[in-house]
Amino acid sequence: MATGVDAVRRLALETLDHRFKGLPPDAEGLTVGALAAQRRDLRTGGFTTPVLTLSAEALEHNLAALEAYTDRHHLAFAPHGKTCMAPQLFQEQLRRGAWGITAAVPHQVRVYRAFGIQRIFLANELVDPAALRWLATELGRDPGFEFIAYVDSVRGVRLMDAALRGTARPLDVVVELGAGEGARTGARTEAECTEVADAVAATDTLRLVGVAGYEAEVPGADEESVRAWLHRLTSLVVDFDKQGRFTGTGLSQIVVSAGGSAWFDTVAEAFAQLPELSLPALRLLRSGAYVSHDHGWYSQLTPFNRVPDEGGLLPAFRLWTQVVSRPSPSQAFVNAGKRDVAYDLGLPEVTALWDPAGGERPAEGISVVKLSDQHAWLETAPGTALEVGDWVALGMAHPCTIFEKWPLIPVVNAEGQVVDLVRTFF
Repeated sequence: MATGVDAVRRLALETLDHRFKGLPPDAEGLTVGALAAQRRDLRTGGFTTPVLTLSAEALEHNLAALEAYTDRHHLAFAPHGKTCMAPQLFQEQLRRGAWGITAAVPHQVRVYRAFGIQRIFLANELVDPAALRWLATELGRDPGFEFIAYVDSVRGVRLMDAALRGTARPLDVVVELGAGEGARTGARTEAECTEVADAVAATDTLRLVGVAGYEAEVPGADEESVRAWLHRLTSLVVDFDKQGRFTGTGLSQIVVSAGGSAWFDTVAEAFAQLPELSLPALRLLRSGAYVSHDHGWYSQLTPFNRVPDEGGLLPAFRLWTQVVSRPSPSQAFVNAGKRDVAYDLGLPEVTALWDPAGGERPAEGISVVKLSDQHAWLETAPGTALEVGDWVALGMAHPCTIFEKWPLIPVVNAEGQVVDLVRTFF
């Protein structure tokens, strides 16, 4: 994995310029590493608003929380990298024992490979011929590269087979069991899953290694319906094993995979009940949003709310903005809007204020009521102390759409110093 570590280290050599929002103008021409080494104060060190930040302490806490959880429940872990698309965070996840990193589309796989990721789980069927040919080349040139993809249709299997003919290594696949009618991808019934598995067996280019799916797509998902679907998933892998479907050359384990960021406790419970199979089972969890957590969405959905004795997560993001207009006692505007803010799962919430005279203080009586392209509309209660020039911190929901708007994100410690910068590749 040395090549990947070196590639991540080289990110610190990237030169700072106009491409990166919120950075100090006087840092132009410095490298990322040089700016981090200066440990500038976020509020007084020249950073301009709006600027998205990550808490160093919250990141550390969240990484440790899922490492401990997966160890305790004997789960392999392939966190979904599409959440952050940040190789520095991937490296930390792998260093803490992650089996690999999950991807959704070929571009993400290419980013992962550029940073030396050796195990990739693609939670999608891959039928693009150009992407499949590139993937076959990667598998051929690197015997240590492990890759697994979904299959959920006979036609998909045939398209994959046509694109991969003549390749040296078969592509490992898992049959995706859909979460029910009206859900997202996946074969809807066990009979359809069997047809897909039969189609895989008829090829020389694909090797069936397990089953997988995504429990959060169960229509009207609740504990009972998610548990029922997981029972179907584990029963499917048991049935396939009894039918002798996992006999590909060199196969050393059987994969069963599920688990987003909302039901991983129920997944852990179901996987713990999996009976002994003909080969060791790789019980693979894929939660991704945990790394930064959020305000409002996953903070409500996380399983740690149901099982607090198992741990907890902390929201790591703060989007610092600045009041640029205070036209009335009940209204204020800050200089961040839809171009900077995640809003697909709800409006942001005001979490803190800062001004040079008084420092940081809690936010009370202030709410975001609307977003424009470059402004957030704030409603303020009577008597709220908020002036033009004050800094306002926003907490947002949905890490996937927070990370994607910011190509370089300062990591800030509890003392307010910028100690690192996280590069994203969307």
